Amino acid sequence: MRGWCARWSGGGRARLRWLAALLCWAALAAVALPRLQVSPAPRPAPPAPPARLLLQSEAAASTPAIVTQPLPATDTRVLTEDELRADAERRLPSLPLAYWHRHKDDKNKFYKKKDCAPFPSIYDLEFHNTYWQTLRASEGVFHFYGAYMDARNTSRIGPAVRVLAVHDRIKPALATHCQLWFEEREAPVVVRNLEYKYVWNSKWGNYRDHVLQPYLLACVLPAEVRHLIPASVSIVENPCDRATNNLRVHYDRPSPPAPRKEFAVCVKGLDFLHEDLSVRLVEWIEIVRILGADKIFFYELQVHPNITKVLDYYKGLGLIEVTPITLPGGQPNLPGLQHMYLKKKTTHKRQMELIPYNDCLYRHMYEYRWLALLDIDEVIVPLEDDDWSGLMKRILPLSVPAAGKPARSSYHASNLYFLDSLRHEHGWEEGVPRYMHMLQHVYRTRNFTKPGQYVKAFHETDRVLALHNHFPLACLGGACSSYALETRHARLQHYRADCVTALSKTCADLRAQPVRDTTLWRWRGPLLERAERVLRDLSFLPPHR
Repeated sequence: MRGWCARWSGGGRARLRWLAALLCWAALAAVALPRLQVSPAPRPAPPAPPARLLLQSEAAASTPAIVTQPLPATDTRVLTEDELRADAERRLPSLPLAYWHRHKDDKNKFYKKKDCAPFPSIYDLEFHNTYWQTLRASEGVFHFYGAYMDARNTSRIGPAVRVLAVHDRIKPALATHCQLWFEEREAPVVVRNLEYKYVWNSKWGNYRDHVLQPYLLACVLPAEVRHLIPASVSIVENPCDRATNNLRVHYDRPSPPAPRKEFAVCVKGLDFLHEDLSVRLVEWIEIVRILGADKIFFYELQVHPNITKVLDYYKGLGLIEVTPITLPGGQPNLPGLQHMYLKKKTTHKRQMELIPYNDCLYRHMYEYRWLALLDIDEVIVPLEDDDWSGLMKRILPLSVPAAGKPARSSYHASNLYFLDSLRHEHGWEEGVPRYMHMLQHVYRTRNFTKPGQYVKAFHETDRVLALHNHFPLACLGGACSSYALETRHARLQHYRADCVTALSKTCADLRAQPVRDTTLWRWRGPLLERAERVLRDLSFLPPHR
């Protein structure tokens, strides 16, 4: 093209030649200029996404900009370290994770010398079946579930940390020590464990070594630290041992002090993996709330998905708390197998039930005056009052002990069975939905079980030291003293398929001449209204049209 332009610029007719040359060189410049331009600097590459998001990122990058395709609804959040710690503490309340994080780099957290009672890292603890921590001592194994600050005025030993544990010996004589850690002190305070309080009775079975037994240990605070609250505690054999356990010390006293609420209900580990008792659970929760339960504390082993749905609903309302729990030692925790084991090993089951019951006591003793340990098929029913509060106002003046006798530690109601077989013989009740189990069961045994058998009680949280399903096993400020509620004032209505196995020989007598009893119908209106609303909220019943 350049030669062609040169030939035109050299010909005749000057003006025409000049114009043709101008056009020719302009075209040449248009072709050449783009090649001479400097390329712009490349933009910096965006930061690489987290490895687990690469697949989503590459898929998005390969999609043309003009096409909008929905991405999979996955959780792409990345938790911070603080969020991870908070989540771990929620899942494992016995782990002093926040305290450990604040002090993990402290250089002087030991007792007298660096190799004596050093502050244990959480990564060196021996965890066991998720919720337990372990001490392997020279005389047996301990599994620890929880630690609690007991500052009740009724305790004669003064402020102490109570440690809830199981141990494979029936008469432990081993000297163990408590390494107590405080926010205000670098070095631990080391004291000898005062006692092994046996939370069982030797006459009830399993009284032999190498079977895990429930105990309460007591770490009494020395005078110089009685004004402080320990942050965590480790149980060791020798004072200078490097601990393999470190338990957060629970101290749930309201600050500033507030008046205590009246009633809390504690429910042992729920074991209903293949039984959908969700509707019955709604009915039970609503009746105990109507009667006066301020809050219900559930412990959970394995449950049906619909039961989980019910529990999640009430948790969202702040009306209950649910704490997962496992069995310690070599006992099975596999779903299904665990249920088979507990059904066969009933004495082991009874012993392990005492762990959640006593954890419930020590976690909530500063917030509630009375605790009731109930199963979801039984209710303490007042006969002359509208609720538990009215019942206790009636009972307290009547139950004052004689001069010189210890204060009452509990108030127990006698057991009366409402059996499934009795209802089956009489058909359905009109005016009550068939799914309302307790309201439908209005035939009971004529007689109560024997005095003291299968009772349930309201326990005074200021007085009880160790709890069993039916009675306190040990009390503060003297011997335990349980007041028997008169059957004209209240009773335990127990809704079972049949009598417990231990009563199989006398069950026929109990079932003879059943009595129609609609006492629970006094609360039928509000109970039906509440239960129906919840069942519709959960989509167990169709919505109103």
